[in-house]
Amino acid sequence: QVHLVESGGGLVQAGDSLRLTCAASTLGTYDAGWFRQAPGKDREFVAGINWRYGGTSYGDAVKGRFTISRDNNKNTVYLQMNSLKPEDSALYLCVLGVQGTGWSIWGQGTQVTVSS
Repeated sequence: QVHLVESGGGLVQAGDSLRLTCAASTLGTYDAGWFRQAPGKDREFVAGINWRYGGTSYGDAVKGRFTISRDNNKNTVYLQMNSLKPEDSALYLCVLGVQGTGWSIWGQGTQVTVSS
């Protein structure tokens, strides 16, 4: 059974940066990604990265500001978040699965709060 532990969240001001980390017991051959969940809103796709070639995809709300990366040797996935906005405030969840098919493994999340 694969376990995911997210870290790196916190309270920051608008315009600041944060880097989230997702430590996995193993990344295996899973694609990896990040979702976010804000109170009263639907869960939103943030970013995804292919396990083999490292191809990435992003939600429209974060394109150009966020960057996803992975280190398969360290079984770790990162989300670099720049130019943060208050609307980025949410619980950020790390996921593993197959892009386009389904995300089957979810972490517990790390909270990001951006003040204006």
